[in-house]
Amino acid sequence: MTASALTLDRVTKRYGDFTAVDDLSLEVPTGSIYGFLGPNGSGKTTSIRMILEILKPTKGSITVLGKPSALDVRDRIGYLPEEKGLYKKMKAWSIIAYFAALKGLDKKTAKTRAFELLERYGLKGFAESRTEALSKGMQQKVQVLASIAHEPELVILDEPFSGLDPVNQEVMEEVIRDMAAANRTILFSTHVMQHAERICDRIVLISKGRRVFDGTIAEAKRALPRRVRIETEDDVAALRDLPVVKDVIGLTVDGMPVEMTAATEPVTHWEVDLTDDADGQAVLEACFKNGIKLAQFDQSDPSLHDVFVHLVGPDAKEAAVR
Repeated sequence: MTASALTLDRVTKRYGDFTAVDDLSLEVPTGSIYGFLGPNGSGKTTSIRMILEILKPTKGSITVLGKPSALDVRDRIGYLPEEKGLYKKMKAWSIIAYFAALKGLDKKTAKTRAFELLERYGLKGFAESRTEALSKGMQQKVQVLASIAHEPELVILDEPFSGLDPVNQEVMEEVIRDMAAANRTILFSTHVMQHAERICDRIVLISKGRRVFDGTIAEAKRALPRRVRIETEDDVAALRDLPVVKDVIGLTVDGMPVEMTAATEPVTHWEVDLTDDADGQAVLEACFKNGIKLAQFDQSDPSLHDVFVHLVGPDAKEAAVR
């Protein structure tokens, strides 16, 4: 087994004058959960389609499970496309068994695997139901199970959480963790940062087709300066003069820098960037000293969404916070 399940080396995809993916390089370690993150339209799906050789790159090379083409190892790959769909008249178990058989399992093993998966992930009672009778969340779970029934070494999921309610999102995370525990390699794309923050070993963040970060969650969070967040209706000008303060930035209520939005309401949420060795308590003491009444004071670690906004800039408005 190779150390890297997937390698992209300076991959570019152009459509005429438009560059969808621009000089993208990444390496996905075998057995890892690797998040492929970015705003809608950033090039995630185009990259996945090149990995699977649905599309050819304009330049650059891609290695999948040690081979120069995904077509050489197609039976060792599981894939859930962004545009999802099932055969409506087929039963849930038969959908899973059918796709498993396409990947090389004999009919008996494929059927057994289908029922095992349906039971493990809470769909045993719907095994004989036609997919058209299932809820949207159930249908998506069936399609995910169909993509992994043959126990692939590399699993590629394009926006797997899209359209799922919170309960089924948790089930999807469980499926991904179970695959990782079995030493499968999982690459999934998303524009919802919370999922990646909870389950990923590593992430790559792209914007406008270009890589802007590649590393662990901890490394991503270190990309942000130390900071505290406060909520107040008072003037915060006095904080800008503190030696421990680099900058004071106004935020919208959903955490976006005000200059990135068309916000017209008075700013009451603020992000205070600190020097590297600063203690946030100095900001709290300054607020008391200067009569700044606080409705909130938060010195928690930055979230991955905070990192996303910091690195991507105005395009981060396209990302969902769920």
